[in-house]
Amino acid sequence: MILGSFSLVLGIVAGVIVILAVLLFVGGLYASGRRRDKLGDSLLARIEAADAALADARAQDRGWERATIEAAARAAVAPQDVRELQLVQVVDKPGTDADQAVFRVVGADGTEQTVTLGRRDGAWVAV
Repeated sequence: MILGSFSLVLGIVAGVIVILAVLLFVGGLYASGRRRDKLGDSLLARIEAADAALADARAQDRGWERATIEAAARAAVAPQDVRELQLVQVVDKPGTDADQAVFRVVGADGTEQTVTLGRRDGAWVAV
């Protein structure tokens, strides 16, 4: 009789522990998902800003004039008004004619496009 009561109590305790473990696991998944969703957009924005800063630093290190390549990027999308111009990639191959600069261009209407510039006879032009 005592052994039967002990088995019943042990079974109930084990069941409660399993249920608590499942609830904690599901709650952790839910909390982790909410945190990821909350931080996802800001993390992506910070990564894009870091990429842009890195591309800008590399361009300055190579002696490229930022104003010159920005003017070429604006000319490449003319007559579209540009709200935001972001240097996202610098391709520095041997020689100057193989150099490329990639910009993300956001128009005044919110449309986005990518513009790739290359050097041709010392001038920056759309490729």
